[in-house]
Order: sequence, then structure tokens, then C-alpha cells
Amino acid sequence: MLSAIWWGGLAAASLLVGYVLANRGLSNRAIGLIMGIGAGALISAIAYELVPESALVGRGMALAFALGALAFFVGDWLVDHQGGADRKDITGEQTGSGAAIFIGTLLDNVPESLILGIGLALGGAVNVAFITAVFISNLPEGVAGTVNLAASGYSRQRIFWMWVLLVLVSALSAGAGYFLIHQRPELDGLYAQAFAAGAMLTMLADAMMPEAFEHGGKLVGLFTVMGFLAAAMLSVAQ
Repeated sequence: MLSAIWWGGLAAASLLVGYVLANRGLSNRAIGLIMGIGAGALISAIAYELVPESALVGRGMALAFALGALAFFVGDWLVDHQGGADRKDITGEQTGSGAAIFIGTLLDNVPESLILGIGLALGGAVNVAFITAVFISNLPEGVAGTVNLAASGYSRQRIFWMWVLLVLVSALSAGAGYFLIHQRPELDGLYAQAFAAGAMLTMLADAMMPEAFEHGGKLVGLFTVMGFLAAAMLSVAQ
């Protein structure tokens, strides 16, 4: 379980890297291109790591996939209406609720962390491709969240500790996923993987990719392919 906690925290630690980049004046175009790479890597993780494992065999797996998408959609809608709609907006021109931005970022990260821990419990080995995809995708999220929290009046120090807390929660979520499967081996983690795949794909289509194309331009298409290809090669090489 300690291994799952470690890797879960490491994958989420790129939020802190995003915090540093946001305070270094990284251009919106560069962040948009990073978002494209992260989106491609996550699509690859869904295609090669989550959906093939779950296989979507039978109505149960398909239902889990659809429920994951619906769960994220509803959760995201609630966060949006509490002031977190612009948490991925890297311009910082529109302010929102700091609490909603934080909860929304947590909503984006917890499913990934749970799946990381479940994967370790089921396979016993670190899924480098999935961890890399999550790490890259969290970079622009850290930048966008930092910019918007600052625009909402939060101090740099307070933002830093909010991200530290989120990294810790992500680490513990990975540990919880591992613990659940380890203690209840009769549970089928494949349903959880299908559920997470639906949630992650909805997040990508709803927020991450539109924001990437808005600021990165048409080049984002190429960078998305590059992210997908890199993560896919890591999956095959494992």
C-alpha cells in the first residue's frame, strides 16, 4: 500500500510543478500545447490501460463506463454552478470560487489516483504509461488552478499549501484503491477501471481539449498525437 501511496503522490506532484510554472510566466500557448500532450497521453491510457483491461464485455462493463461518464458530468456541473467553471481557464481573466476550483481539481484527480492504486493491487507492477499520462495531464491543471486561484484573491503561499493538500489526498486515494482490492480480492477492479475510463474521457472532451485548442491553436492536434504515441509506446514496452 505504501508503494501505491508513493506513486499516487508522485503522479499528482506535477500540480506543484504547474504552480511553479504559473509563477514563472509561461505563455498561454505553451500551456495549451502541454495540455494537448497530456490529453493525448490520457486518451492512450484509456485506450491501452483501462478499456482493454475492462474489455467492456457484457452490459455490466458498458454500464460502468457510462456511469463513470455520467458521474463526472454531474459532479462537474455542480462544481461549475458553485463557481468552479473556469478552473481550467489558463488566462485567469474570469474569477470563481476558490473552494469550487479546489474541489473541481480534486474531482479530476481522485478517479485517476484510485485506478492507479487498484492497478497496482491487481497487477503488482507499476504502470509507467498510466503514471506518466496522469503526471503530464496534471501539469496544465496546476498552472490553470494557480492562475485562477490567484485571480480569486488567494495568496501564493495559500495556493501552494492547497496543492500540497491535493497531492496528499491523491496519494491517499491511490492507497485506498490498493487497500480495497487487497482486502477484498473478490471485488472486480475491472468495473472500477471502466468507470474511471468513462469519467476521464468525459473530462477530456468537456474541459481539457477545448482549453488546449483555444490557447495552443492547430498545433495542439499534432502535440496530442505525440502525447498519445509516447504513452502508447510505453504501454507496449511494459
